[in-house]
Amino acid sequence: MKTIRRNFIKSIGLGAAGLGLVSPASLIAGQEVNVKEPDEEKPVLYIGDNIAVANTTYGKVRGFIMRDIYTFLGIPYGADTSGKNRFMPPQKPASWNDVYPATYWGMSAPQLQNNFYANRYLAFTDDWHYDEIGEDCLKLNVWTSKLDGAKRPVLFWMHGGGFTSGNAIEHPEYHGENLSRFGDVVFVSINHRLGPLGFSNFAGVGGPKYEASGNVGMLDCVAALEWVRDNIANFGGDPANVTIIGQSGGGSKVCTLMGMPSAKGLFHKAVALSGSSLRGQDKTASERLGASIVRHSGVSIEKLQEMPWKDYIALTTHASRELREYSPAGTAVGSFGPVADGKYLVKETFSLDAPGANIPMIISTTFYERSPSGFDSSLENISKEQAKDQLKTLRGFGTSVAENASAVYDAYEKAFPDRKPIEIVSMAISNRKNAIAVADAKTKQTSNVYVDWFGWNPVTIFDGRLRAFHTLDISFWFYNTDRQLSHTGGGSRARKMAEKMAGALLAFMKTGTPNAKGLPIWPKYTTEKGETMIFDDVPVVKNDPDREARKALPS
Repeated sequence: MKTIRRNFIKSIGLGAAGLGLVSPASLIAGQEVNVKEPDEEKPVLYIGDNIAVANTTYGKVRGFIMRDIYTFLGIPYGADTSGKNRFMPPQKPASWNDVYPATYWGMSAPQLQNNFYANRYLAFTDDWHYDEIGEDCLKLNVWTSKLDGAKRPVLFWMHGGGFTSGNAIEHPEYHGENLSRFGDVVFVSINHRLGPLGFSNFAGVGGPKYEASGNVGMLDCVAALEWVRDNIANFGGDPANVTIIGQSGGGSKVCTLMGMPSAKGLFHKAVALSGSSLRGQDKTASERLGASIVRHSGVSIEKLQEMPWKDYIALTTHASRELREYSPAGTAVGSFGPVADGKYLVKETFSLDAPGANIPMIISTTFYERSPSGFDSSLENISKEQAKDQLKTLRGFGTSVAENASAVYDAYEKAFPDRKPIEIVSMAISNRKNAIAVADAKTKQTSNVYVDWFGWNPVTIFDGRLRAFHTLDISFWFYNTDRQLSHTGGGSRARKMAEKMAGALLAFMKTGTPNAKGLPIWPKYTTEKGETMIFDDVPVVKNDPDREARKALPS
């Protein structure tokens, strides 16, 4: 997922345009209400001994007020995960007596950054932000309009990057300030363990002591939700109205939490953006990988807990490669992600009796999750035959189409005759097959699911060749189109789209349905009709527009 995601076409600019010009009350209820804008004549930043101080169960925290929004960064929700805590479920942080300075981002979870910024166009577009990386990474961030007793809906954001990379502020569009102001909600984002340090399954080789080791990265997310339950009222939030949301790998984290018994009751709505999963890793395969790591290292698991994290990640890379090389062809050898062990994660996340069966959900994807011509203009006007050749080798979401390329191309061209050959290629490799499988499974549970497809094109960015690319929609859901200009281009066109989408998200958080002003009625999804909201300058609802095209995709 990491490699795929960073090959997707992947500055702060905050004037009055980025601060919320339309009231979410008017978007939801159809009533015009003026939003109070920050006074641009007075200072916009306040910090001091008696400013933005809040209580938590571990001690007081001090943040700051930025443009009238109380901001708290890097609050501990768990202890350092190094040493004896490595491979273990998250531990509570130690309490403190002084006021904790929640004024800067917490550490990013351990992950490799080799050649991370090598693609200069990608670095420009995504505007990545990484600071200190280390195992003391169980930290969260909070944005809220007031520290009072009001019970505001809470949004709980989980970043993308598969289960191996990313952090809570990787892109500027992850900031919660604008949505907090626009919708009067509390926005929470988290860091948690990733990759081999979050999902090395030693249950088979290490016994009961390590039974949770294959899922500790997701147990971190549960611990953060428990922190929200116990503390968010002190930040003006309602612990009984929490919506979890994630994009790409974060969307899969949303789906995973729906199947975790320990997360039941900690959240009440769910939104998965460009990332869906029906089940976790195979238990046997993940245990084989854990055994391979121990065998390859030649030391005990306890010694692995003491190893520098960079050395441990290098070791797991070699062990994983070796396991694949010597496994029979077609054998599932596992990778680093949540394990469907039946205890921490149920085997079928969307079964009727799964923990999240009663949670309403939005499932979202973009038209062009991967856009091959985004940074390569020579591909923009290729012929139909050249497009079919491209499709044979390109890999996007799901199984490579390989020898089925011609049939898949023809099926998508028939469904979308107005698209250019390169767009047909992009739509085929960016297909919604897995997202629709999750939506279909969700319909068998007891709560509604809503499906959308995002097609808005930032025409000023790389001549419009990026199209509706992977991660672009985040700026619109969070009303951040003027914050991450390198994705959207900014301006009123993007802002109008953001008003509709952020309005739908706020409506969903508050009512459980995403119907909002500026949109046609958004019906619940059914397998029979495939009702799908198409987000573009003029949003429309269509019934499963790519159903016939998807049938051509290999299983």
